[in-house]
Amino acid sequence: MKINRYKLPYAAADIQLAAHLVAEPWGVWLDSGQPGAELGRYDIMVARPSATLVARDGLCEWRERGERRLVREDPLEVLRRALSARGVEAQDAPFCGGAVGYFGYDLGQRLEGVEETRPGARLPEMAVGFYDWAVITDHARQERYWIGRDGAEAVLPWLRALLQQPPPAASFAIAGGLREQPDRAGYAERFARVQRWLRAGDCYQINLARRFAVPYRGDPWEAYRRLRRRGTAPYGAFLRLPFASLLSLSPERFVSLRGGQALTQPIKGTRPRGSDSASDRLLAESLASSPKDRAENVMIVDLLRNDFGKVCRPGSVRVPQLCAVESFPLVHHLVSTVTGTLEPGRDAVDLLRACLPGGSITGAPKRHVVSLIAQLEPQPRGPYCGAIGYISDDGAMDTNVAIRTAVCADGEMSYWAGGGVVIDSTEEEEFRETEHKARAFLDLIEAGEDFCCTSESP
Repeated sequence: MKINRYKLPYAAADIQLAAHLVAEPWGVWLDSGQPGAELGRYDIMVARPSATLVARDGLCEWRERGERRLVREDPLEVLRRALSARGVEAQDAPFCGGAVGYFGYDLGQRLEGVEETRPGARLPEMAVGFYDWAVITDHARQERYWIGRDGAEAVLPWLRALLQQPPPAASFAIAGGLREQPDRAGYAERFARVQRWLRAGDCYQINLARRFAVPYRGDPWEAYRRLRRRGTAPYGAFLRLPFASLLSLSPERFVSLRGGQALTQPIKGTRPRGSDSASDRLLAESLASSPKDRAENVMIVDLLRNDFGKVCRPGSVRVPQLCAVESFPLVHHLVSTVTGTLEPGRDAVDLLRACLPGGSITGAPKRHVVSLIAQLEPQPRGPYCGAIGYISDDGAMDTNVAIRTAVCADGEMSYWAGGGVVIDSTEEEEFRETEHKARAFLDLIEAGEDFCCTSESP
């Protein structure tokens, strides 16, 4: 299959075109958020998929050309077959068409053999569209282009017309009070349970999260724009799906694959940004020198090295960066890098299967901790702590860890925030960390008033 490419006018802020494309069902913006920065080089926009795959409880729904087919099968195997049928030669673009969507935490929980028994409605475990074209913005080269399969060029006149049009108006408003699960007392009780498990040697680290939820009315796209003003992230995303919209400002890469080289960049260790340069520097230095935070990070690095070892060549797994401080608009993080070379015959789906759910948002030992999290948290995590991203038709992959992520569904906007608890953690510090990580969302809630999209500024 031939892959074609056509130039489009470059724009440092892609918010105008994004507003048009994500107004479409299954419209997605993978938002780098940092034009010119190494971690924020590419923006990827897609819409109008030729097929979709949605999986829930092991039942896969495939839609293509108006037809609907249900199969009870491993969703990752269905995904693999669909990608194999679309395969093309390696391209020099990050994405040339393929699967874009999310792989939920609940899918990872199922892969670990932990059944979901908590009551309540749940979102699909996986939802991806298969796209025959994409708009890529390369901020390093300051260029934007359309790329796609032979025959998909029919959308180009429509896209070029959109570039000349103002973004569609959108409004969003908070429609009720905030609910926290658990509240402070409930969090303290769960924290104490975790500490008992840790002291008994039952586990070494558990990611304990809280869920924030609020009713809303209007268009989640405007909420994403508002959150984005508080601070962008290198692995942001907005997805408009038939059953929900996902708003992600994730700072964390989950797994990527290109040319057989696998990479993951776990985050473990957080400090808030300071109110001035001196206090900000001290907070960053405190994080860099913290034995507790470094120990948490190293523990997760070891877990991910083991995950990579399932599908990478023996001896190829390396840790080129350990516990580096990286600064984001609202927090500092400790970030490590793990790399490996995929074994012959393995592919992106194998890598995804080996690593879901991510170690930085579960704990160690992973499978047991996943079962403990299901006992601790009030509802299934859904997309939170899963992965959002793409698997390209040429075999490349890049995904985030779906943290700092809001889900809008059925008139409710929910947002989770958590942190890794180890034996020397304190309840007050860990609770405060969830507040720091939820700060952008809580600020949005506290603003409360209606707000509307009136310009194309980010």
